Amino acid sequence: MVSLRKVLQDAYGGWLGPEIVDDFRTYADTCFREFGDRVKDWITINEPSVFILLGFNNGSFPPGRCSKTIGNCAYGDSGTEPYIAGHHVLLAHGAAVRIYREKYQPKQGGSVGMALSTAWYVPMTSSDADIMAVQRAVDFLIGWFLNPVVFGDYPSSMRMVVRDRLPHFTPAESELLKGSVDFIGINYYSTYYASDHVPPEDEGISFFSDMRCFVSGFRHGISIGPTAASSWLYIDPYGIFNVVLYISKAYNHLPIFITENGVDEANNLSLPLNQSLDDYQRVQYLRDHLFHLNQAIRSGADVRGYFIWSLLDDFEWISGYSVRFGLYHVDFTTLKRYSKASVRWLTEFLLK
Repeated sequence: MVSLRKVLQDAYGGWLGPEIVDDFRTYADTCFREFGDRVKDWITINEPSVFILLGFNNGSFPPGRCSKTIGNCAYGDSGTEPYIAGHHVLLAHGAAVRIYREKYQPKQGGSVGMALSTAWYVPMTSSDADIMAVQRAVDFLIGWFLNPVVFGDYPSSMRMVVRDRLPHFTPAESELLKGSVDFIGINYYSTYYASDHVPPEDEGISFFSDMRCFVSGFRHGISIGPTAASSWLYIDPYGIFNVVLYISKAYNHLPIFITENGVDEANNLSLPLNQSLDDYQRVQYLRDHLFHLNQAIRSGADVRGYFIWSLLDDFEWISGYSVRFGLYHVDFTTLKRYSKASVRWLTEFLLK
């Protein structure tokens, strides 16, 4: 069976082609029409920065495009394609929101937003350069999509560095995007150190070289927080307070949903089942993150909901079945499910 993604990729380059905007509008219209009597809160796009950067900058995810200086890709340009794909994602989102608001929202009374992959950043040093690097990191990885859907254009820091490689919105497109979210979904897992970084010429131009920022989970050999099974996940509960409060203050106190928050353990097949269910690191992770999320609410953030990733152990991107994010342990052979310690803790927490 040929996937729809491959058909669109072969037809016009997928997210690289402007044709994707009309096709996405048609797809969204179908969803609104068929499921709008049951679905009230819609997310048009989930984690656009993730699939764009891994697919069009690094080339490690489909469609596997990148510059030769960045990875082993047959095709691609890491200095232009992430921005083109991101531009079309934003226009597709805007087109979907317009048709929902004009055609369906008056009758269905729902809301529509976008869910973003976020992280928080701490300056590697107290220098002005590293403090500015933190703001660039936030602008490139959060403002890249939030600025257009709230204010109608990209962050000025992106335009200053990327210049004309960053596409421009027409006045009509800017108006289409401005205010095109009723809420923001935040997927938060980790915090990193950030420092100013001037890329060497032989590094090649890419999204991350444009960011001019070195990001790491370590400073002087010490990690910013306990590590999880996934190499990119450093546990810092205070980070959810920072990212929620920053987005709330910077983007007009929009309603916020925590659409993903969680931690994983390695899938250790030699571990007895009863030990696999003792996920006390997850219990501590959830307890601490909910505490700091409550502090953000008390500080003025309009947080409407909180979702844990994930209810069940699942097939986790290219990590497959090697890590477990679930509240419920899944035997991947029999598909039998077993509740972990985190389920008991969460049940007691919610009943208090």
